[in-house]
Amino acid sequence: MPEWPEMENYRKQLAARIAGQPIISVQVTRPKSINVPLEQFQAELLGRTVWFVERRGKMLVFHLDSGKRLVLHLMLGGLIQFGPAGEQLERTVQVSIEFPVGEMRFIGLRLGYVHLLTAKETEVLLGKLGPDPFDKRLTLEKFTQRFAGKRGTLKSTLVDQQVISGIGNCYADEIAFEAGIRPDARVSELDPQAWERLYSAMHEVLIDALSHGGYMEMPLTADDTLTGGYNERCRVYDRGGESCSVCGDTIVQSEIGSRKMFYCPTCQKER
Repeated sequence: MPEWPEMENYRKQLAARIAGQPIISVQVTRPKSINVPLEQFQAELLGRTVWFVERRGKMLVFHLDSGKRLVLHLMLGGLIQFGPAGEQLERTVQVSIEFPVGEMRFIGLRLGYVHLLTAKETEVLLGKLGPDPFDKRLTLEKFTQRFAGKRGTLKSTLVDQQVISGIGNCYADEIAFEAGIRPDARVSELDPQAWERLYSAMHEVLIDALSHGGYMEMPLTADDTLTGGYNERCRVYDRGGESCSVCGDTIVQSEIGSRKMFYCPTCQKER
């Protein structure tokens, strides 16, 4: 599932293309992907201009000149593509929105959605999210306080979108590795030094991942050579059975509840 780096990467690329552009065509092949009747969805989008593109957690928010918002959540298996209108694709497009500069397509949205909401409805929805990892108000002290009273493991808490928004399975493991803490460490047992390392690791890992286009190899456009570049840089995620790039020990793959976790038993001794 796309996480903070993937969605921020998409946001930056899309904003450069469609900000200030009017919508000239809207097609929906799967009505369950939207939240209003098809006729209303099309009528309220046609002719509207996208003012800017915002990311909130794992979601993208397209601000329209009508005051409405398009809120996109790809969920598991969803992806975005942008290219010439009418281009033939191998996968079924659930929602396509055409601009003079090209067509934005949402693919594989079986669990995801593209919802048309008012500004107030959008804030109600997004108000359930925890702070962004790079919110300037999220100091080390505030970061640590977000986990206070939690009884679960580090990974299960890091991926809780009401605690910190935007982090999922991949980057929870990568952040834990960078901080030298096992993903199954109990949150309640971590000391102040561990929280300081986690806070720094969160920023370092996410910025590095963004600079390399995230780990998911789902390019936005045909000439997009950035997206997915972080996959080769993952230190532990999806590396079960491989040698640790730092110490040479074997990366362990295990589970926390229904989630996979990956860690190095030598580099991540704290639990």
